Amino acid sequence: MNTVEPATDPQLARWQRFRNSRNTALAAEHGWLTLTSFQWLDDRPAAVDLTPGLWSTDGTTAFLTAAASDGLTLVETGEPADGTISAVLSDEESLMWVQHGGDDGRQVMVELAMRAGKYAIRTRDSKSPLFTEFDGVPTFDFRPELAVEARFVPYPEPVDVPNGTANPLVDGVHRSVGELVFRLPGKDHEFHLHAEEEKLGALTVTFHDETNGESTDEWRKVSTARPRPDNTVILDFNRAINYPSAFTPYGTCPMPVKNNSLDYRIEAGEKEPALF
Repeated sequence: MNTVEPATDPQLARWQRFRNSRNTALAAEHGWLTLTSFQWLDDRPAAVDLTPGLWSTDGTTAFLTAAASDGLTLVETGEPADGTISAVLSDEESLMWVQHGGDDGRQVMVELAMRAGKYAIRTRDSKSPLFTEFDGVPTFDFRPELAVEARFVPYPEPVDVPNGTANPLVDGVHRSVGELVFRLPGKDHEFHLHAEEEKLGALTVTFHDETNGESTDEWRKVSTARPRPDNTVILDFNRAINYPSAFTPYGTCPMPVKNNSLDYRIEAGEKEPALF
């Protein structure tokens, strides 16, 4: 995988380290680039594509019936899946459940997921061409002027906003904790983006902009550090990244909420992965 030579400018060098870390994370074994299917489970045991066994659910529990000759083993213990095994998940949870194939029996990992109150499986194949041929995500050149200071205006309480996802059969919920208010070069008005809170108080915004569908995917996201004591943050659009659904049709990634659209060309951050 390609990396770039370190820059002498500190701000540019930090961005290059971020890009190298991002590409390394995407290239992780059985990561998002290895997804090869998304399949809902039926209420009767049935075969599925790309993995052996009979799969089903009663709505509460997921079941897999397999024989030792199927070559399936449990990801957690490495023990053969022989007979009927079961698992219970809550909505939005996932479990790397069983694996099979390849010289080591780990080529394909099967993820059990609960989405929209229903069970599904996703297969992750380490021989997927998207994964084996990955050489980094294309990006715009670094734009220092698109790293702007923003003011975080928290809500008294988080607000759950229903929204769609990359899968039309899966609805999502955006937990807005407040708004990021900022200006962009060449515009005389303020922008307001709904933000979600992540680990350690970091903030993430999912947004549309006028490059979507042209040089970038349909939407992207960008994260900030935890707000300073004066509630300001640096909103660096050079660190805008794609959701997994930009790389694969098997993602269930959240869309931006209604008002998170910028009348601006954010020519910074990651480009459309299809441009590889």
